[in-house]
Amino acid sequence: MNTSPTSAVVMTLLATFFWGSNFQATKIAIGSLPPWTASVERFIIAVVCIYAILLIKEGIRWDILSKNVVAYVVLGIIGVAGFNGSLFVGLQTSSPITASLIMATTPISANIIEAFINRQAPDKERILGMIISLVGVCLVITNGQILVGHLDFASGDIIILAGSIGWAAYTVGTRKFVSDATPLETTSWTMLFGTLALAAVAFTVENPIASIPAGSGISLLATVWMGIAGSVLAYLFWNIGIAVGGPGKTSIFFNFVPIFALLIQMAMGIFPHGVQLIGVAITILGILVGQGRLIDLKTKCTAKVKI
Repeated sequence: MNTSPTSAVVMTLLATFFWGSNFQATKIAIGSLPPWTASVERFIIAVVCIYAILLIKEGIRWDILSKNVVAYVVLGIIGVAGFNGSLFVGLQTSSPITASLIMATTPISANIIEAFINRQAPDKERILGMIISLVGVCLVITNGQILVGHLDFASGDIIILAGSIGWAAYTVGTRKFVSDATPLETTSWTMLFGTLALAAVAFTVENPIASIPAGSGISLLATVWMGIAGSVLAYLFWNIGIAVGGPGKTSIFFNFVPIFALLIQMAMGIFPHGVQLIGVAITILGILVGQGRLIDLKTKCTAKVKI
């Protein structure tokens, strides 16, 4: 079935909305569930759904699995278990909007990691964008207290920052170390191995068998939402956007993730302070600078003026 450009844009926006909703849903899930258990529950649901889609659309190619199994395992541990485990643990003390802003800097981090792997210096725009974004994130994390030389932030912010770097490494690794596999295959296998790693940690430090039945109904609904909408549908809709519009045009939509996270938080009656809103604006500006969007816009405007 062919997807129109308009439908692809709508699906891409839905993907960013689903990702933005994950932060608040995670906060709800860990209200009555231990963090690693909640993360495992989410991804068990996601794995069941994604493999149903894989079997229907493409089938399992065992030769591709054999060729990429080491990369799948490592990337699954880093990008699924590490990233999502840090998010669930970090949100015990961090806030959804702060987490979403930290995660929004991931594309710039990924470009810097890729430049390091390729042994070439990152573009000046990437470095400048990262600095601007970090200033914005610091304003949000400290509620502006950094302006008076006071640094006081939640330990969860550091944990989530580590997770965002892991996700950046995963993003680069899927392009660099996986070969001949479709996006659906890579997503499915890394998600499976990551879920197994999450389960190993959960059964080591928690008691999922006893915790899941004791969890509240709203926690279950939150994990189901994250498993289906915040994982499977988000990935599929995002991939459709890339297939129709290309990675360049699609990647800019990632900037909507913290915006949706903020709007969802406000809809639930939780309003940020004025200085935090300024921090949000600065962070998004830094992301746009780091991705070269402002330069592209300036070039287009200059060209139009000359015409």
